[in-house]
Amino acid sequence: MDTSAIGGCKPEAAICTRGVTRDFQAGQQTITVLHGIDLDIRAGELTFLVGESGSGKTTLISIMCGILWPTLGEVKVFGTDIYELGDTDLVEFRLQNIGFIFQQYNLIPSIDAANNAAVPLIAQGMDRLEAREKAVAMLEKLNIGDQADKLPRQLSGGQQQRVAIARALVHEPRLVVCDEPTAALDASSGRRVMDLLRDVAVAEDRACIIVTHDNRIFDLADRILVLEDGRITHDGTDVPEGH
Repeated sequence: MDTSAIGGCKPEAAICTRGVTRDFQAGQQTITVLHGIDLDIRAGELTFLVGESGSGKTTLISIMCGILWPTLGEVKVFGTDIYELGDTDLVEFRLQNIGFIFQQYNLIPSIDAANNAAVPLIAQGMDRLEAREKAVAMLEKLNIGDQADKLPRQLSGGQQQRVAIARALVHEPRLVVCDEPTAALDASSGRRVMDLLRDVAVAEDRACIIVTHDNRIFDLADRILVLEDGRITHDGTDVPEGH
């Protein structure tokens, strides 16, 4: 049975959240970070999520991509209710379908840039030499192919970030979720990254959602969502004044 429309999710939605709430415990106090988020992220669009620090943006995208469980609510990614999957199936689903770009690069310090970028392909079972070749090609698209043999500690912060971006894109995921992907980059490098992300987003069976404060790239968004105090307060093509 096709379950993509259950719970009011639109069949064409790449990501659908219904009633997503997330609580955290601080001692005896319960803090609600997200309040019943209902959201459809459409395939073929580059969606930006903006808001003040502490508004719940990173929590929301972490729930969307299956690494943080909601307290309440459901999340469907391309029709699959990801929190109904068992642990092993959820890991496999993420590996096959989702690319992550987070503020912490999480590179493996003992292997070079190319092998770091190749990790998702190797995890999928690809031959290591073939995986490395694909990873180097992705690094070249990000203008750091000449750094492929360098260890993370030999790279600048911006170069490390681009290695992390290459790792997120190398296995051609259907969903790419990004947390400040241009924060450590100059304008030219940031545009190059955004061009790659747009290539992902415009495909009919793919989606890309980006958390950003970088007003240099706001003009590239197809859709801009504003999150304030754990609630979506704006959904449009512009950024309200003050954001």
